[in-house]
Amino acid sequence: MIQQNPAGPRPHYKPVAQLKDAETFRAYAASLRLDLPIDDVVEPAPGGPLAQPYTLAAKVPHGGTPAGPARVIGNRFCILPMEGWDGTPDGLPTELTERRWRNFGLSGAKLIFGGEAAAVRHEGRANPRQLMMIPETMKGMESLRRALAEAHAERFGETADLVIGLQLTHSGRFCRPDDNKKPEPKIAYHHPLLDRLFGISPDFPLITDGELEGLIGDFVKAGTLAGELGFDFVDVKACHGYLGHELLSAFSRPGPYGGNLRNRSRFMREIIRGLKRDAPALRIGVRLSAFDFPPFRPDAPGGTGRCLHGPEDGEYPYAFGADPENPQTVSLGEVFELIGMLRDLGTELVCVTAGSPYYNPHIQRPALFPPSDGYAPPEDPLAGVARQMRVTSEIKAEFPDLAVIGSAYTYLQEWLPHAAQRSVREGRTDFAGLGRMVLSYPGLPEDVLAGRPLNRKRICRTLSECTTAPRKGLVSGCYPLDPFYRDRTVRRPQT
Repeated sequence: MIQQNPAGPRPHYKPVAQLKDAETFRAYAASLRLDLPIDDVVEPAPGGPLAQPYTLAAKVPHGGTPAGPARVIGNRFCILPMEGWDGTPDGLPTELTERRWRNFGLSGAKLIFGGEAAAVRHEGRANPRQLMMIPETMKGMESLRRALAEAHAERFGETADLVIGLQLTHSGRFCRPDDNKKPEPKIAYHHPLLDRLFGISPDFPLITDGELEGLIGDFVKAGTLAGELGFDFVDVKACHGYLGHELLSAFSRPGPYGGNLRNRSRFMREIIRGLKRDAPALRIGVRLSAFDFPPFRPDAPGGTGRCLHGPEDGEYPYAFGADPENPQTVSLGEVFELIGMLRDLGTELVCVTAGSPYYNPHIQRPALFPPSDGYAPPEDPLAGVARQMRVTSEIKAEFPDLAVIGSAYTYLQEWLPHAAQRSVREGRTDFAGLGRMVLSYPGLPEDVLAGRPLNRKRICRTLSECTTAPRKGLVSGCYPLDPFYRDRTVRRPQT
């Protein structure tokens, strides 16, 4: 049941750009009862917290298998994985893909957490232009990694402290491998709200246990290939409603991949076991939606997002990391249990995110302006930032031996470096992850570390055009702020 719009006008949220000084920012956050600590002054390299190296240990604690000698990551900025919708139908990168990856290398960030989501088989692509990591694409994927590393070396002189990963994915419920307008879902279980929203009938078949076992093999093969191409680690994607994430909430699924947490995590654990067996030198990361909420939809065309599950609907047993009796409340008990399992298998990096862009984007990528198919935020976007930062800090406190990467920083805009520095300085996170911001302003990490003022004309204002464009079948880029996209004739990349 959709919750009704409360009486009165839609609440007014103050844009971050209007928070002109640290005192004003703190006062506004306090008025919202948010814990959003920031530093007054950002310290440049070499002494600033964001400039400090991080060492991936040679020995993984608690029985995990190390991937090799200690590895130094040169600073605390991380580029988050993003889908560009600009590959070829065969899963290869294009010049547009390479341009984005070169920008990642030029950014100054020393950790590239996956760079991009690469499907491990054709059926698992979220769009017909998504990259794939399969034998037929090895030459193109190696060229992509090399372009990033060469750009970084040209700008910064060396790459010994640059760590590059590749995100491996299967899109599950959100597969569209052949046509942007034709879903070809692979679902782990029947979710009554999501099935209705996305047109899945009650008798639609579930992905079988045998298919999941075959997919585990595909993930392991893809990771092994990535290691052969020189990627330092792979990210076994478990976020944003895609298959690895959906399985974590498959409470109602029978058999070895549903029910209790050991079964629901079996898919991820078997992939990691296979990678440690077949590619022992490859390090393992996981991007995890550490909490999820029920789906939201606008209460009217262009209206505010409202939760489709209300108190009168009873328990909500479909969200990993949420309280089923109060499903808009984070509950980290199983999250800690899962991360402990993954750590003990040899996972070394955990990138924290939340929810799904398909059904509750305001908790995943806080924004004042929604994409074309979205909804106005039901809370001040700063609340979404604070929630993710709090969860990240709790995970880091529970797992001090893991490299933990935080997300949702982009909405902070001018205050991003101030919040990132405070979080790293106080040990709330090890890295500040940048997603949308890098599309409009790839040089932000370099400018911050050099002590230069931010280029306000390139700061992402979360206008959501980088999401609206792919929804309309275009390549993803910052059309408002990047002259390359703003001035070019918008078209699909040629094969």
